[in-house]
Amino acid sequence: MKKSIVSYLVKRFLRFDKEQPFIFISALLAFLGITLGVMVLLIAMALMNGFDKEFKNKLTVMNYPLTVIPKFYGAVNTNLLIDLQEKFPNLYFSPYIQSSVMTRSGSSLEGGYLFGVNFSDEAKVNAVLATAITGHSFKKFDVVVGKALKEEYALQANDRLMYIFTNVEPGGLSVTPKIKRFRVKSFFDSGLLAYDKAYSYTTLEAMQTIEHMASNEYDGIHIFSKNPRRDIEKIKKELPISVTIKGWWEDNVNFFAALEMEKRSLFIVLMLIILIASINIISSLLMTVMNRRGEIALLLSLGATTSEIKKVFLYLGIVIGIAGILAGVVLGLSGIWLLSTFDIVSLPQDVYPTTRLPLDLTLHDFIFIVTGAFGIVLASSYYPAKKASEVDILTVLRNE
Repeated sequence: MKKSIVSYLVKRFLRFDKEQPFIFISALLAFLGITLGVMVLLIAMALMNGFDKEFKNKLTVMNYPLTVIPKFYGAVNTNLLIDLQEKFPNLYFSPYIQSSVMTRSGSSLEGGYLFGVNFSDEAKVNAVLATAITGHSFKKFDVVVGKALKEEYALQANDRLMYIFTNVEPGGLSVTPKIKRFRVKSFFDSGLLAYDKAYSYTTLEAMQTIEHMASNEYDGIHIFSKNPRRDIEKIKKELPISVTIKGWWEDNVNFFAALEMEKRSLFIVLMLIILIASINIISSLLMTVMNRRGEIALLLSLGATTSEIKKVFLYLGIVIGIAGILAGVVLGLSGIWLLSTFDIVSLPQDVYPTTRLPLDLTLHDFIFIVTGAFGIVLASSYYPAKKASEVDILTVLRNE
């Protein structure tokens, strides 16, 4: 019987009152505000997660999940490579030699890095390069350059590109930089302009010749791992004291810390939309309480308890809030589906790692948004419900 009284009053108070239309309008604005806030939060968090994931995927490829580097010269060699391959057969390894270079075409110069690699091994740790070298065979001084460098110099396959190395050689009374012309064999496209312009790949033999390095010595070893944060600890235990290992995230700590801070700031700012909408719930319920004081006093005099009156207005606010949250979830998920399915928004490829909006709404963020919104709604409904239960029966009935 008590439940039926509470539910009846909630339904009755939700109806449009011609004498007091502003109460209904205020409740409607609260519903729309919560709907808008939840919808925007879902789409915004999906976008932030999508860009975060996209950047991580790109940086993992071009920076490599794990890299073994020497603490001093000559520490990374074939013996270490074979030892790691035997101990970690589930990982892929690619030794490399690296040099800072300047590329020159006509009067244009660009700085970057030239990697000497074994292309068959490098293809296993670098998916971008694997796509670029498919169907090609490489001679000693062939090179693979990025799409951005190709467009910068208007390069074509089999063109010659001059590389100026930072280390120098003595020549007469002065020293001169090493200069070598490579044949452009293929092009890669990582989706990140900086890497496409700065990175080039040639054969391991070419770099060993230019750098005067022995055939069994390397500058480091690139490692592909599906779980680098776990595997880095295992590999550390097997490495000699002369070498160390670093993960791709160690070079990008500040970047991802900034992304995480931006995500949190955006969440707080957008949650304010729901907080502002909750003020409409408070004002709507308080106006309802003031308008229904006579009815509340009469109900209390007829035997209704203060707990029942409190529940009526608490449920009234919760109904408005939950309806707004559900509508926001439906609109938000629909918006995410539309943006991810259809090419509505196109991004410049030279700025972002993808031309389409990356959207990835995690279950954690979804639950956090819905729970946070419900908490705000519940807190907003409590005060008006408490005030309704504190109506003075004698004073109200005497004045009425």
